[in-house]
Amino acid sequence: MENGYLSKGGLVGHRRSIGQRLNNSDPLLKNCDAGFDSGGGRKLSDRIGEKDRIFGKTVNGWPKWLTDNVPKQVLAGLIPKSAENYDKIDKVGQGTYSNVYKARDRDTGKIVALKKVKFDTSEPQSVRFMAREIMMLQKLDHPNVVKLEGIATSRMQYSLYLVFDFMQSDLATIITRPEGRLTEPQVKCYMHQLLSGLQHCHERGILHRDIKGSNLLIDKNGVLKIADFGLANYYSPERNKRPLTSRVVTLWYRAPELLLGATDYGVGIDLWSAGCLLAEMFAGRPIMPGRTEVEQLHRIFKLCGTPSEDYWKKLRLSTTFRPPKSYKPSLFEAFGEFPESSLGLLTTLLALDPAYRGSASSALQNDFFYTSPLACDLSGLPVIWREEDELAQANELRKRKKRLKSQNSEVRSQEAVLAAAPQGQSYRLAGQKAQLSCSPLQFHLPSKRCLQEHKGCLPYHQPINPAAPPSATMTPCTTDLIK
Repeated sequence: MENGYLSKGGLVGHRRSIGQRLNNSDPLLKNCDAGFDSGGGRKLSDRIGEKDRIFGKTVNGWPKWLTDNVPKQVLAGLIPKSAENYDKIDKVGQGTYSNVYKARDRDTGKIVALKKVKFDTSEPQSVRFMAREIMMLQKLDHPNVVKLEGIATSRMQYSLYLVFDFMQSDLATIITRPEGRLTEPQVKCYMHQLLSGLQHCHERGILHRDIKGSNLLIDKNGVLKIADFGLANYYSPERNKRPLTSRVVTLWYRAPELLLGATDYGVGIDLWSAGCLLAEMFAGRPIMPGRTEVEQLHRIFKLCGTPSEDYWKKLRLSTTFRPPKSYKPSLFEAFGEFPESSLGLLTTLLALDPAYRGSASSALQNDFFYTSPLACDLSGLPVIWREEDELAQANELRKRKKRLKSQNSEVRSQEAVLAAAPQGQSYRLAGQKAQLSCSPLQFHLPSKRCLQEHKGCLPYHQPINPAAPPSATMTPCTTDLIK
């Protein structure tokens, strides 16, 4: 399954089951109380210390392994976050260079999307792709483009996560939903949002290079956002600057010039993909599902006609893929059931010559968007957010707040008991095995060393045992410490 948030693991990557917490994944952290690893040998504390020396160094809050491998401007303006602050709930997407997880922020309870990007210092290309994607996301700020909320790193692994708002659906799911095809006003609304997002990207010199339904995410309000900039790149309208790869865009949405090996292209490749999606929204299915590049080219030529001689001369693979016979355009016949107002825009966006596709700005001025029926507002789009889902999330947040309030109340009650107790004695909670060797004053204002040495004591580092009521009495200990 692909998802628009869209890797092989890093150098110390481990497979994790769905929903497993990030900070429980490292085998070095298991059986810490034993002092030795499962096979005997050197102490586990020595192994942890060695790993800390490798991963523990930071620069301005960022792990040193990250700052040593990416330019400073990539992290400029971002606040370091820890991956241990998020609990994974489910794996919702997988791509060539990344995996996407639904997760919960432990501090706020907010549901987010974590995109784990490929970060392998032995593969400079993967690091370069990751850095470029982050810089592009920082440069973009538009309602129809996903917003990078932050970056989270794992202290004990080469793991990098891009943090986004969690989106409930995508355009591919909306198109194929069992309720039936989208109406003309709904198609116009989605298409206008897509072109608006593309306009913002193109005006900032960014080509997306992988526009398709699964990369167009939709939130509970119906707002469409362009996502997954893993294949995106900068471009300049000036020609002959530097060649670009033609191995981009998913096959069904790939422009003919890319299939013919073009390395000098521009916004036309994104507009071709948008044209394919416009037709797909009306048809309820992909319009050119080719299995190979050659088959895809033949499908394009059968729909749009055979290119002119001048077109062939521009492309280096023209002799290899040139069809044996000529085709006449059949777009009007193939899309005869589509609204008449859409045919003009489809003809423009699916022009064989990218020079005739125009721009996202010109497409937004097309008569298609000004012909009745007009685009619906967001409230008229398909419902993808069920009320029970929203209620479940609200209930979860209420439960979290209630638990925190209860824990805080218990802590205050225990502090009051300790503050009233005589100084200089060791105390334990009645009925508990855990004992405290520091004085009540030390416990009330515990030092770091005190807390480290007394795991399981009355807690500043973990919730109070619910078996101990707030009014529990304190009794003097006869021993100093249970080891």
